Amino acid sequence: MKRHLPRLARIASGAGLRALPTAIGIVIIGFLLLQVAPGDAADVWAGESGGGSIEATTAIRHQFGLDLPVLVQLRHYLWGLAHGDLGWSVRFAVPVTQLVFARLGGTLLLSGAALLVAVVTGVVLGVAMAANEGRWIDRALSVVVLLIYSLPSFWIGLMMIVVFSIHLGWFPSGGAETIGGPEDGLGWALDRARYMVLPVISLALFYVAIYARLVRVAMIEAKAQDYVRTARAKGLSERRILVRHILRNALLPLTTVAGMHVGGMLGGTVVVETIYGWPGLGRLAFESVMGRDFRVLLGILLLSSFLVILANALVDILHGLLDPRVGVSHAA
Repeated sequence: MKRHLPRLARIASGAGLRALPTAIGIVIIGFLLLQVAPGDAADVWAGESGGGSIEATTAIRHQFGLDLPVLVQLRHYLWGLAHGDLGWSVRFAVPVTQLVFARLGGTLLLSGAALLVAVVTGVVLGVAMAANEGRWIDRALSVVVLLIYSLPSFWIGLMMIVVFSIHLGWFPSGGAETIGGPEDGLGWALDRARYMVLPVISLALFYVAIYARLVRVAMIEAKAQDYVRTARAKGLSERRILVRHILRNALLPLTTVAGMHVGGMLGGTVVVETIYGWPGLGRLAFESVMGRDFRVLLGILLLSSFLVILANALVDILHGLLDPRVGVSHAA
């Protein structure tokens, strides 16, 4: 591992240098696009309060700077961002930083568990399909994977609630933990896990189908390479060839695609968290859209962007461990 550290450090530093301008560009583009959306938080407040007076609505806009020119608002936002201030939520009446970080843990837990389930299950199915290429197991699993890929996540979530929550009663239909339940220890962890099962499966199934087909194709291509035939000629066992040579090289495209899917998975939490009432950034984004609370949306966008950039940096480092040639290309 120590001999890889200089090369991995070069890869990580290169990813870090690309992160800052990318994040700034995302913030500016996101800010300008949100300004095009009709209405603002003052309009929503007036509608929810039964038609607030023009004076009250104008006062809210002036209080939060919503009546300033767009470029002036952008300048104020970037200045506050440079000092670690993401602004103030008009709808929730708390700092955006406090609101976003309070929901961050739930989304990271949900999306992280879903990504882990998707990768592990996808690899297992892909290996089983590739090992039985052309046989009935391969054909049956291919049909199942295609069916999973074709079903939308919101429909899967609703059907899982109907089957496993309403009819069978195995899992709760929504929420994150039992009210009045255990507050710590193993009991709390098991209670939290029960509430995570359905959301995690709903979020992971789509990606399971992608990873299974990707691993299958990559392993079939790897089995035909010269280094696999050389390994067999040396008398290595089929299991060692499968793990050390075929599967290791098949994981390179999988890690690349999984890193690209981090952003899509964070976006997918909007649907899943809304369906299951899970307290995370996805549900917060939905509530912010409905309330035209654009400062909260920008905070979620910025944080999600950093998570995606971090995920891609970790993928680059993982590629450096799986394939030494990656470090050479990054260094060049």
